[in-house]
Amino acid sequence: MRVPTILPLIIPLLGETYSRVQNVVLTNDDGWAVAQIRAQYAALTEAGFDVVLSAPAQNESGKGSSSTAPTPLSKPCEYDSCPTGSPAEGFNASDPHLNYVNAYPVDAVRYGIQTLAPQFFDGEAPDFVVSGPNIGNNLALSVFFSGTVGAACEAAQEGISSAAFSGDSGSQVSYTTLTSEPNATSSQSARIYAALTSQFIQTILTATPAGSTVLPSNVTLNVNYPSIDGCAYPSDYKWVLSRNEPNLGQTDVETCGSTALPWEVTVVNTSGCYASVSVISATSKSDVNATLQAAVLGRLTDLPLSCLSS
Repeated sequence: MRVPTILPLIIPLLGETYSRVQNVVLTNDDGWAVAQIRAQYAALTEAGFDVVLSAPAQNESGKGSSSTAPTPLSKPCEYDSCPTGSPAEGFNASDPHLNYVNAYPVDAVRYGIQTLAPQFFDGEAPDFVVSGPNIGNNLALSVFFSGTVGAACEAAQEGISSAAFSGDSGSQVSYTTLTSEPNATSSQSARIYAALTSQFIQTILTATPAGSTVLPSNVTLNVNYPSIDGCAYPSDYKWVLSRNEPNLGQTDVETCGSTALPWEVTVVNTSGCYASVSVISATSKSDVNATLQAAVLGRLTDLPLSCLSS
């Protein structure tokens, strides 16, 4: 199965560009040199965003919201992308927008927001923080241990709207495989998920009136993509507003004729290329109330959102 290059995937989905460039900090927990984050960087950049990547020097999956002091490299960055003895924070000499932090995901996104963003965005804060796409889904209780979700929560707690993105397909491989093995499943999924994430970010930012915050305070989004098997193109995917935890009688925002949102696990495991979008608290990592869900729903209408097939 051959997947088209990134640009043809994205342009039909994004429509008109912004009146001003939107500033995005991009992070993850799998490391700054994995295929997924570099595909996402390329997709967002090609879509017209000003992007600064700030991610761990190594694979730091499973660190949740833990923090540690950045230290010089006692071994090379992942895939030998920087040598032993490199400083605690560093960048790609050919593209200073690509930065590593030798610490945990929370520390990497904090560095991106507090240090890199003012440098690259003319003193301005980022408009949005994208965390991921993670290699493998982050569903249900896994949000408490996910560094991808932890980084998104950190951004929200610092006052920057954010979302964590994760995909079922793919593997932990170097960004160089995007070129050397363009038809590998990991390369295909990286490009598909990158296109979907770019569509999502442009939609939610476009729906936000000037001067308004994108998301409510201390709220972030947990977005999960299904396997690319049978879902070979971004246009195949449907977005569903969901819950992180099963509904046990709670009253959610009304969608699809119901006040009980579907569980995100059910969404991504239902055939039909459904992507789940759950609204969670950045402090507790639990589902928020119907009022906050409704505020987010208003930003997502133009994705468009779909109803889960029964």
